Amino acid sequence: MTGADERPEARVVDVDDLGRLHLALGVVTDEEAGQALEHAALGRLQDAETAFLDVAALRAAAEPRATAPDWSTRWDAMITSARTHGWLTADGSGLQVHVESAAGA
Repeated sequence: MTGADERPEARVVDVDDLGRLHLALGVVTDEEAGQALEHAALGRLQDAETAFLDVAALRAAAEPRATAPDWSTRWDAMITSARTHGWLTADGSGLQVHVESAAGA
């Protein structure tokens, strides 16, 4: 069934590509996107251009599906790089990512 009964969902995809982390949105409102992130316990939408993803939840969702043998090392390098660039929250639990919205396309 489609239409009004459909509920936007948040999911982690392309788990082996740790060089390009972003939040890709379909045609949804900011409110719908925020609710989907929170419902999936993956993070929160700050505004139309920025989201904060929960580092532990993101890793827990991605790691079991990773196929690259050095994935864990590459994950750690990504988090270190994010810290260096100021993209982690002060406590290190949240990762700031850019939002790519289909609505603006």
